Amino acid sequence: MGYDNLTLHTDKYQINMMYAHWVQGSLNDRAVFELYFRKLPFGNGFAVAAGLERAIAYIEGLHFGEEEIAYLKEQEENYKEEFLQLLREFKFTGHLDAVPEGTIVFPNEPLIRVEARVFEAQLIETALLNFVNFQTLIATKASRIKQVAGDDILLEFGTRRAQEADAAIWGARAAYIAGFHATSNMRAGMLFGIPSKGTHAHAWVQGHETEEEAFRKYAEVLPDQVTLLVDTYDTLRSGVPNAIRIGHMLERQGKRMIAIRLDSGDLAYLSQRARAMLDEAGLPYVKIVASNDLDENIIFNLKAQGARIDTWGVGTQLITAGDQPSLGGVYKLVAREQEGAFIPVIKISGNPEKVSTPGIKEVYRIINRESGMADGDYITLREEEAVRRGEPIQLYDPLHPYMPTVIDKYEAVPLLQRIFQDGQLVYDVPDLEAVRVYHKQQLSQFWPQYLRKLNSEMYRVNISVAAWQLKLELIKRYREQ
Repeated sequence: MGYDNLTLHTDKYQINMMYAHWVQGSLNDRAVFELYFRKLPFGNGFAVAAGLERAIAYIEGLHFGEEEIAYLKEQEENYKEEFLQLLREFKFTGHLDAVPEGTIVFPNEPLIRVEARVFEAQLIETALLNFVNFQTLIATKASRIKQVAGDDILLEFGTRRAQEADAAIWGARAAYIAGFHATSNMRAGMLFGIPSKGTHAHAWVQGHETEEEAFRKYAEVLPDQVTLLVDTYDTLRSGVPNAIRIGHMLERQGKRMIAIRLDSGDLAYLSQRARAMLDEAGLPYVKIVASNDLDENIIFNLKAQGARIDTWGVGTQLITAGDQPSLGGVYKLVAREQEGAFIPVIKISGNPEKVSTPGIKEVYRIINRESGMADGDYITLREEEAVRRGEPIQLYDPLHPYMPTVIDKYEAVPLLQRIFQDGQLVYDVPDLEAVRVYHKQQLSQFWPQYLRKLNSEMYRVNISVAAWQLKLELIKRYREQ
């Protein structure tokens, strides 16, 4: 089985639509789809775009091999051999634009725009949504945790609770983009160059006659990497005192213990007492690591309680995005080819938030020239020139049409960048460290009220008057049919 070939990592109805377009002779008609999400996760004030590197590798690897063709032959639809032969020759030949990974993004902004033959654009929908939805969700969760943790060290510990292997490694990468410092997952470390960190398990302590013996033997093997898990039996009566003895032993060897780790109990109280004990023993340099189902809310509360924790190991709640298991991103047709030109299309729904915005769009970040900070994002139709020329623009928020804002001293930064041109990769894919630095720079463009964990101010995402009028026009047209 070709596990690494993700071409059939798609929904069956995509293949059925491809077949229908082939039968009807419309497979070469061009179409434009946009991928976006409608609602911020976790009640947060922003999201962090992620998943592009995975999407690029997927697009470059698209091909129907004989295993995939053989499987399609087994389907009850009885796809014709001529169609299957066409799939053998399949490759992506369209354009793809995307927001770079690490970008701060908001609802209803195109994160990816695909302009291609409808035959190609339909196939890639499911995989793109899968990659972007998951990684953006985890990067956003990680960024929330980072906002609370400040300058503390953050370790991603989620592999054993992740929804399978791919989620573990790509989730670790997404967390690293957003500011985590290391991962426990060795494969993620190897694949992406993320620093890897780890201590020892309770089983190591249980596997020896005494806790002190377990600590000592561990320190003998890894004397330069000693972090001891102190809560196997009794944290304050045995765990910390035994760790202190090992710390003194290492000092006599000219070495230093790195940290102790707390994995259960009242972390605020235990960390305070452990800190006092370590300091009194002359080991003020020994750090305290905490784990145990942590998330941004628990870390926030522990800090408020005066916890003396230097490093946070965050696992289950991060890698599974425990309080919101999906982002809900969508991939919608916004324009289709008719007689050689693109015409806008719309999806209308009884739920106002599900009514799509028609037409091929650009999205700009409006940077105030005086402050250097983001004033809002501006979505326009692709053909609009005013914002590109720096002319005064009206920030027209459809939720508050009676409160327009006109600005003229701004820099409009386009968020969508060309990734594939006619099927060829034209984007210089940055390494992970560059993405991480870029994300930090992105955060610096936003006032703190947009980034805070609780009651964040709503950042304005505006659509141009032309885009808004087009939407109203199409709603009226289709409702009168």
